[in-house]
Amino acid sequence: MVTEKDDAPVAPGTGLRLARIVTEVLSPATIVVLLPFAVAWNATGHRVLATILWSLVVAVFFSVLPMAFIILGARRGKWDGHWVRERERRFVPLTMCLLSALAGLAILLVWDAPADVVALAWSMVTVLIVCVIITKWWKVSLHATVAGGAVATVVLIYGWVMALLAPLVALVAWARVKVRDHTAAQVVVGALLGPVVGGVVFLLLR
Repeated sequence: MVTEKDDAPVAPGTGLRLARIVTEVLSPATIVVLLPFAVAWNATGHRVLATILWSLVVAVFFSVLPMAFIILGARRGKWDGHWVRERERRFVPLTMCLLSALAGLAILLVWDAPADVVALAWSMVTVLIVCVIITKWWKVSLHATVAGGAVATVVLIYGWVMALLAPLVALVAWARVKVRDHTAAQVVVGALLGPVVGGVVFLLLR
């Protein structure tokens, strides 16, 4: 059984290499940079400059600054890497992510960002709050949470054809278990948490 933090060596192989690549390429940091562009493109009526402006605000405060803080903390030895495997050490970086996200949300509100962009920001803030609370007692997969929430968001905007992206959520979940950063239960809960919390908040506020 995979425990909350399993330090047992993992035999190298194609599957493990693929899992590590998926973990990085489809990480929360990557998705939270790309998702705002998909949302803003529709919200601004396909205006390029407006899309770039609003997307960059979300990307910087919800992804770039939080990841910079986490990477810096890892280099200083405050936690065990940029994905912070130890649940007990996740509270501080998650809280800092939340504070950065709230600052970004405030900017969007003051600058009167499009409704869908603001709804996206609120949905991600809400998901972060829930994850911070859960992490006090249990380790939920943020990779699966963000991936699931992102797919739910683009489905709500562009229609059910975007459900074709759902296998990517399963791929992320598999990768996180494969690299032994999470259990099956932790990725399943994350994959459901994103759509149920983030998707619902986005739907209600858009």
